Formats: sequence, structure tokens, C-alpha cells
Amino acid sequence: MELRKNLPEIFEDFAEGRRNSFLNVKKIKEQDKPVIGIFCTYFPQELAVAMNAAVVSLCATSDETIPAAEADLPKNLCPLIKSSYGFGKTDKCPFFYFSDLVVGETTCDGKKKMYEYMADFKPVHIMELPNCPTENGVEMYKKEIIRMKEKLEEVFGVTITEEDIRRGIRVKNAERIALKNLYSIMKADPAPISGTDLMNTLVATTFNFEREKIPAQMEALIEKIKAEANPTEKKPRILITGCPMGGATMKVVEAVEESGAVVVGFENCSGAKSVEENVDESNPDVYDALARKYVNIGCSCMTPNDNRIKLLNSMIDEYNVDGVVDMELQACHTYAVETLRIKRFVNDEKKIPYMNLETDYSQADVGQLKTRIAAFIEML
Repeated sequence: MELRKNLPEIFEDFAEGRRNSFLNVKKIKEQDKPVIGIFCTYFPQELAVAMNAAVVSLCATSDETIPAAEADLPKNLCPLIKSSYGFGKTDKCPFFYFSDLVVGETTCDGKKKMYEYMADFKPVHIMELPNCPTENGVEMYKKEIIRMKEKLEEVFGVTITEEDIRRGIRVKNAERIALKNLYSIMKADPAPISGTDLMNTLVATTFNFEREKIPAQMEALIEKIKAEANPTEKKPRILITGCPMGGATMKVVEAVEESGAVVVGFENCSGAKSVEENVDESNPDVYDALARKYVNIGCSCMTPNDNRIKLLNSMIDEYNVDGVVDMELQACHTYAVETLRIKRFVNDEKKIPYMNLETDYSQADVGQLKTRIAAFIEML
């Protein structure tokens, strides 16, 4: 990345890197390097780093392949599940096509049943998640991580040592710190960049197969932003929580920022939720250390989901948030049910406005979203 470029060009570099990743994953396959496809942040990527495999985030944020998925799946299913399945079924996702193994997870009933059908045309390994972030849950997920390690050894004919995993932990911890440093620049008021540029950059890093280079790339980008960003006005500061962001759901971020506000934080798993906490490098049991980090991710599939409240609490304060937008995908029941608790917390404890949006991957509701969001921003 050339630092003499201006900021818009720098962000375009990350977008171009995402597009080029289609070609890069093909090159990786030509080098006989293992490729592991994932859908969720609960997969401990430290295991992949430990065996020098590439991890690819599989296509799941577009309505392009939903009609093909609905030939097999119910129409009233979450769009993320249908999109994930549709891209795999139609081979329109290069990452899925080149994946040697797809890792699924039991985050919700719809996904775990969908994976049964996906296994008809791709090797799939399912990681069983605990329902509760308790000591019993940690012990259960520790066993699942060991089972995942053994599956990787079996499929790829490798041996993954504990020292290999410790190296993977160091690499991923450094990456998480770098990403946290990037999104932490939004604590400044006025915000130095748009939430759109921030989220697009965070998403683009998931398509970087050279994980060790991410810290230096983020450091260079942060220095560039500090040197050149010149925000001229303060705007209402919005935090987005709820389902994963990216792809089609960026329409929500765009509507917020077109209405005169700025998205300063993303609590969801596309943002802070998955990178806020590191793996404890001092824990002598690497599998216990991994299990504790991942079980602590505040996803709505966990109950009680106190870790989501904890992260929201700190982000609302640290980012000086004026309002919270909670985005749910249609038929995502766990996040939909949790909206009441989030509303009560934001309104009653943090004393700031809250709004809930339900959407899908189509563009049919863009006008309605803009109207509702504009009214919310005007109220601030």
C-alpha cells in the first residue's frame, strides 16, 4: 500500500484487494495449500494458521442466489442461510468452490439443518456450540476444538502441535489488536472517516490470506487517516448492533449516513464482537484458552447473553454514542427475541434513543428504511 495515495484511494485499495482475493484463492489452490471455508466467527482460525492453511469467508450477503436456495429451503428462512446455501449450490462463490472443507456451526436451528443439505455437495464439518457461556460450556467447546483439530489433521494429512497453535494464537491476537486499533479511531469527535469506509475495510481484511501482514497494513492506514482526515462538522453518532453487516445490509449504514449521521461503531460480529477479546497467551492449556475466548463472543445464540450487554455498555460510553440502531435479518429469531432486552438496556440504563430494523437482502425496503432512519436521526 503506497502511503502517498489519498484516503479515498487507500480505501479503494482494500476493496480491490477483496476482488483480487478471488484470483488469490485460485493461486493458493494451485500451490496445494489447504483452503478452509467458514461462515462464522466461532471457528478458531488459530487452528488454520497453525497448519498454514488459508481461511476464506464464504459468500452469504447477497440475494443473488436466494431463488436457487428456495428450491430446497423454506422461503421464510433467514436470508443469510438461504444466501449461504445458494452460493454453494450454484457454484457462484469462488471461495466455496475452492474450499477443501467447509466448517459449519450450530449457532441456530436453520443453519445446522441447512448444513445437512450442503453436505450433499461439499465436505462439511460441524462444530457444536454450547448454549450457555458457562464453565460447562467452555469445557464442551474445548472438546469441540480438539475434535476440530483432529478433523483437520485427518482431512489434510498434517500434524498440528500445541506450539503450532501457540503461533496461531500470536498471529490472530496481533491481527485482532490491529483491527481494534483501526475501529477505535472512531472514538474521535468528529469521526475521521465514514462508517461505510470502516465497515468495508473490516470486511475486506477477512479476504486477506496473509494474516501476518494485517497489523502493518492497519498501522499504515491509521497513520494515513490521522495525517489526512479532516472532518469539518460534528454529526449524530450512531452505533449499529444486531445481525452481521456487509454486502446487501450496507444499505442500513448508507441510509444512516445519507441522513446526516455517522456510524461510529459496529457491535455485531462483523465489527467489534469477534475481535474485542484476545486469546490468553499465558494459559498453559491452549485448547482451554481458545474455548474461553470463543465462548465469550456475545452472540444471541448464547443464553444469557450478558457479554453483548457488556460490550454495548463500553462502546456506547467510549464512542460517545447518541443513538443505537439494532438491525435484524428476517427470521433470525434469536436476535429478534433479544431486541427487547437491548431496547430496555439502551433506553433505561444508557438513556439514549434506540430503534429496531428488520430487513432482508433485497432492495425492496430501501425507501422505507431511509424514511424511518431519517426520522430517527432527526429526533436526535
